[in-house]
Amino acid sequence: MTSTFLLEIGTEELPADFARLALQQLVQRVTRDLGECRLSHQGISVSGTPRRLAVRVADLQVRQDDLTEDRKGPPVAQAFVEGEPGAAAIGFARRCGVEPSELEVRETPKGPCVFATVRTPGQPSCDLLQSLIPAWIDALQGRRFMRWGTGNQRFSRPIRWLVALLGADLIPVELEGADPRVCSDRFSRGHRLHGDAPVEISDAESYADTLAALGVLVDRDARAELIQSAIDSAAEAVGGVPNCPATLFEELVDLVEDPRVLRGSIADRFLDLPPEVISTVMQAHQRYIPLDVPDVESDPLRLQAKSVLRPEFLLVSNGRAQASEQIVRGNERVLGARLADAEFFLAVDRRDSSVNRRESLHRVTFAEGLGSLRQRCERIERLAERLLQALELPEEIAGHASRAAHLCKHDLVSQMVGEFPELQGLMGGKYLLEEGEPREVALAVVEHYLPRGAGDALPGSDAGAVVALAERLELLLSIFAKGERPSGSSDPYALRRAGNGILLILWDRGWRLDLPTFLKAAVADWVMLFPHFAIEPGQLLADLLQLLRQRIVSQLEEDGYEPDLVQAVAGEGVTDARLLGDPMDVQERIQLLRALRQQGGLAAVQAVVQRAARLAEKGNLPEDTLALPGVVDPDRFESVSEQGMFAVLKQLEPLAAERRYQALSDGLVKATPVLEAFFDGEDSVMVMAEDEDLRRNRLNLLGVLRNQASVLARFELIQS
Repeated sequence: MTSTFLLEIGTEELPADFARLALQQLVQRVTRDLGECRLSHQGISVSGTPRRLAVRVADLQVRQDDLTEDRKGPPVAQAFVEGEPGAAAIGFARRCGVEPSELEVRETPKGPCVFATVRTPGQPSCDLLQSLIPAWIDALQGRRFMRWGTGNQRFSRPIRWLVALLGADLIPVELEGADPRVCSDRFSRGHRLHGDAPVEISDAESYADTLAALGVLVDRDARAELIQSAIDSAAEAVGGVPNCPATLFEELVDLVEDPRVLRGSIADRFLDLPPEVISTVMQAHQRYIPLDVPDVESDPLRLQAKSVLRPEFLLVSNGRAQASEQIVRGNERVLGARLADAEFFLAVDRRDSSVNRRESLHRVTFAEGLGSLRQRCERIERLAERLLQALELPEEIAGHASRAAHLCKHDLVSQMVGEFPELQGLMGGKYLLEEGEPREVALAVVEHYLPRGAGDALPGSDAGAVVALAERLELLLSIFAKGERPSGSSDPYALRRAGNGILLILWDRGWRLDLPTFLKAAVADWVMLFPHFAIEPGQLLADLLQLLRQRIVSQLEEDGYEPDLVQAVAGEGVTDARLLGDPMDVQERIQLLRALRQQGGLAAVQAVVQRAARLAEKGNLPEDTLALPGVVDPDRFESVSEQGMFAVLKQLEPLAAERRYQALSDGLVKATPVLEAFFDGEDSVMVMAEDEDLRRNRLNLLGVLRNQASVLARFELIQS
């Protein structure tokens, strides 16, 4: 027999991010615990609103099935004495709750043993759920949990009621740590504006319909679909495109119980503000949805919103329909006040120049022991100059990058960024363009914050990429010089993200930068800049290179490359000089390996190279030897397979030496039959010959093959 199970945890208004995370946790825990309790069902669904988290289990067994287990006991020789159950058998039977006469003798791999068949009656589901429900509630995790009253119950917000039903039957549950104590019943609450009196849920099946009559759309998916449809319709009605990122949309879904999309207006004067200012106020501060003008090219340096934003905006209301006009007017007033503040900040900032703001950075501390933000800018400039020399970029780009590095942080002391930190860099670029700086300089200032995180856009200009690299390298050098390192989940300066950003920018621009050499020179500068840190240069350089090694492995795996291929090109056996001397090199090699695997050619090459590498280990040829002369003597060949191998390696030698990876890869694939013939063909040879010189010659032949193939990858780390 089955019935629908319902659990509703009623609370004060929950933070939107907690509601979303809590539902995921509930699904996992309820699924696991019902499985462990042997309670079958037809599916678990969870939902939530700002005031409740709900779990519904369809067709849940009302009682566990009886459990039958066979338990193994002592060997027959120990269990019976003269054919009768002895002390060992009697004790085993007692532990299993059966009579000694019910024991059975069965054959096992270790000889005959006694067995007991133990039958455990199933328990009613209500009894099991009575203990599971408080455990589910207590196990939920989230940020900023609280206690209330004098109790010790912890939750995101105070729990006010609990509904626990199996069909129409109430499951008695008590949260003893809550103050006042919360006991389960069949009474829920509707929308606050529809009357907050308790409403009876007659049975679990009627839950959603009962709440819908009281203004609560409890199904989160249905709520999301309704909101999305209403946003699209409202935007289409005025010819706009809704600018609603996924994070904002998810938050809006979890902020309302009775969603209604309304449309407000923006005063014309505010459209003279930069579009990002208006969008930031709307999205980050007020949870409104801006409407973009369709088919307008994005420009981060645009100074006014008139041509890119509609004079309307959308909001998702949780109020009653008859109050919609009043709700819109109230939100328009709030938005107007916020935009008036932004208007004032913009006017104040325009009275000062970006150069003056840069000088004011000396009043702001970057980090303890690392000086002011102006000193940080100077270090970024120094690194940008080094990068420009190393990358040999054109003079015009170098000039723009140098100027951008000089001014990159000036807006951090502006009024606008002080109020809206999300706009740092963006406002800096706009102010510079407005003051007459070249567009390339202004754009580089905007782009030097990119990427802000995983999946974010990368700098689109060379000047922006140079300053972005310099900024991240300065952060790593300075924080590492200070003695701080990321550890576990603790990374307050986002150093790992900075390392990823360096690699992503280099890969995206296709720049070849010798990071060990570059960082060695930079470390020497930092030793002189911060004598009070007593920096040990070798250790600082090693730590920086170790972080970047880890970031390469992590980023390649995040990009979807198979772990064995990642280890083959960037594993521990690869030297810092090889791995970090040119990060582009890693990308080229792993892309070739992936293509080779997809085309079906990797397995055969891998088998031959791995076999050669295993045998070559018995020789003593250095791993950096790629050329045949001096290590392999053709006069000692006794078989055409050796001559064939020699001819192949002679062709591969310049390809490996010059790191022409595509040609090397193609050469290995084409030569696979010749290499296989060396081991298994009609003219194959015994590598480990008794003659020492002959053996060494053949081992060196295989060693050269291993070394040439290792230029592309460490094939011994690739899985079949």
